[in-house]
Amino acid sequence: MFFVYGEKETEYLKSRDTKLGEVIDRIGHIERETDGDLFSAAAHHIIGQQISNKALATVWGRMCCGLGEVTPETVAAADTQTLRSFGMSQRKAEYIREFAEKIVGGEFDLNETARMNDEEAIRRLTSLKGIGVWTAEMILLFCLQRSDIFSFGDAAIQRGVRMVYNCDKVERQFFKTLRERFSPYGSTASLYFWAVAGGALPDLRDPALTEKEA
Repeated sequence: MFFVYGEKETEYLKSRDTKLGEVIDRIGHIERETDGDLFSAAAHHIIGQQISNKALATVWGRMCCGLGEVTPETVAAADTQTLRSFGMSQRKAEYIREFAEKIVGGEFDLNETARMNDEEAIRRLTSLKGIGVWTAEMILLFCLQRSDIFSFGDAAIQRGVRMVYNCDKVERQFFKTLRERFSPYGSTASLYFWAVAGGALPDLRDPALTEKEA
């Protein structure tokens, strides 16, 4: 399953920002995978904190194989040592297991969270150990497919913004201006800044890097 967007979103963004419009025209449509299960998405993002995508894929693969299916029930039934054996840290194992236990025990309602608006859902998710604002925002975008997520706390988006607008630092006020400009389709804008940060347009360089680093 991929994040759903189309001409309505891209045409709006192009009308609002010339530089981003050029990026959209050059890159074309982006297919970004999503995870339709809120628990699975949250667990995936907790595990992925401060490790590489390759390491995350390894740990997640072991977890899926070891548990058969990553659900609140299978995680709650596993002890912390079992979860750690998949390659995650003690703290991450504790966070994920506590989250699973809260769902199984009825303390946390996934369906209720999915029905909340963005601000309420972020508040609810960040009440859980191991989930900060950035992680909650990514869950909203990649699981709940919310349309207006443009995260100041995302290092790759910041890098993409620097590259597109040729600035060596992204001030909070400038980022706020961009967020307001792209709303209500900030999530689609995020896809393009991630693509730029990942090297989709090789002629764009990050001004924050020295020539040697670039």
